[in-house]
Amino acid sequence: MSAHLRATALVLLLVISVACAPSASESASDAVRLTHIEGLGSLSFPNSGADDAQEAFHRGVLLLHSFEFESSAEAFRRAQELDPDFALAYWGEAMSYNHPLWRQKDVAAAQEVLGRYAATTEERLAKAPSERERMYLEALEVLYGRGDKVAQDHAYMGAMRRLSEAYPDDHEALAFFALSILGSKDGSRDFATYMRGAATAQVVFDANPDHPGAAHYLIHSFDDPVHAPLGLPAARLYSEIAPGASHAQHMTTHIFVAMGMWDDVVSGNIRASGVQDGQLADRGEPANVCGHYSSWLHYGRLMLGDAAEAEAMMDRCHERMSEDPTPGERTYFAGMRARQIFDTEDWSLADRWPADLAGENGRARAAFVNGFTNAFATLKQGDAAQARAFLAGVGEPDDDSSRVYVAELRGMLALHEGRSPEGIELLRSAAELEDSMPFAFGPPAIVKPTFELLGEELLGLDRYDGAHEAFTRATERTPGRTLSVRGLQAAAASGR
Repeated sequence: MSAHLRATALVLLLVISVACAPSASESASDAVRLTHIEGLGSLSFPNSGADDAQEAFHRGVLLLHSFEFESSAEAFRRAQELDPDFALAYWGEAMSYNHPLWRQKDVAAAQEVLGRYAATTEERLAKAPSERERMYLEALEVLYGRGDKVAQDHAYMGAMRRLSEAYPDDHEALAFFALSILGSKDGSRDFATYMRGAATAQVVFDANPDHPGAAHYLIHSFDDPVHAPLGLPAARLYSEIAPGASHAQHMTTHIFVAMGMWDDVVSGNIRASGVQDGQLADRGEPANVCGHYSSWLHYGRLMLGDAAEAEAMMDRCHERMSEDPTPGERTYFAGMRARQIFDTEDWSLADRWPADLAGENGRARAAFVNGFTNAFATLKQGDAAQARAFLAGVGEPDDDSSRVYVAELRGMLALHEGRSPEGIELLRSAAELEDSMPFAFGPPAIVKPTFELLGEELLGLDRYDGAHEAFTRATERTPGRTLSVRGLQAAAASGR
């Protein structure tokens, strides 16, 4: 990260620390009594449910904050069994069908849950045992009500703002309000919105550092290279707050990837995979070898130079491709395979893990990335035929990330054919396009980052100043990335 970006982050940290410092009434010493669930964290959530349903309810809320949605729904259903009139138990299960930062919402499933509490909106609101619980249910009515997803999400954010203002001591309302702020962007990163979400979550985190939602939402607010230092305290605590939640163990590494802390990336995703695999084993299901956590673990190993263990992970993921994989597993396989080839620069590996990802159960993105990887690898080995065929087949893409890939490959083909000025211009246009896209959390969304590729080709042409500039930008976008750091060092040494 550049000195300018570091300074920006530190200023933001001071601003948020001052703005969100707890008042005397919010201090930990004056905090209300917390309920702690081993392995999941602590919260205070007074409600009208029966005493014997409280443990299941609180477990459900804590799991909800850690995005363990299936387990959360099970806990809320258990609370409903113990108290069939428990309003917030139905609220909680309905909440488990909204995944705001994953752009997922199952309106029909949530409405079925609400229908079990009472048949209509009017009956549900009239049945609520308190005004506060009525407002929680009212927020759900707009979250799963009229309009498209964006309209629903904005209406829900407004409802949660009103609830948190009406009950300022209700930290659950404030935590879910923070999440609704982040969710209002439907997965798109907007720094002003994310800082607002962070400021809201920070109040809860200051009052209760054992709150999983506060830590989780702070990490989501800060998981880009500019702001990641602000999320490091929450990342360090979150793994301790919720060791029983696999997503909590993984979530810490959103900050570690953005800061190039590869040992922590590996250890965090090993823990996450261990918790997840244990849960899968309990259900009689196989370990997940081509999933979100394994993909991040694989990338961390590559950044540490542990190519052999990364290859072993690829072998297991490739084997899964012959076992009726899910669309998600196909997508993760394509990304892991691409990174293994690009980040080791072993172009012969393109022949090692063949897979047809364009079948009935596949995804267009997985097939596209796989085709790009094959074309790039064969071009690096001196054969341009596959690159030309890929470019002819994809034509002019209609999304920015695909346009970046096409510009990269066109640039490399021009360089291969001796058209250096045109090739560099195409790579530069690809870099500018990627630079205009929102920061993506996690391993690079473009499997061969464009500024890194531009720097490598400029370095090969002995254009050291341009290479140094490109690699500097690459390390700002992906701090600590091995090939970018190595290229920056080479450009600096060669340009002396």
